[in-house]
Amino acid sequence: MQRTAVAESSSLSAISYDASRGLLDVEFRSGGIYRYYNVSGADHAALLAAKSKGQHFNTNIRNCFPHQNLRKPFSQPK
Repeated sequence: MQRTAVAESSSLSAISYDASRGLLDVEFRSGGIYRYYNVSGADHAALLAAKSKGQHFNTNIRNCFPHQNLRKPFSQPK
């Protein structure tokens, strides 16, 4: 998978994409990782090019593709 760090986002930490299988892994600053299925290369490119990656993700990826939780967010200290 091609992994890209997302330094300019306050919510996303990294994005990984496997074009041959249409898999998009999104890692959040909270530590959670979700895998999205059937994501096109154009959808991946649009996410990387978006001025606000978090907003683009929320509008065009989250709840738009089948997904799986790969890792839960880190627990917050009480």
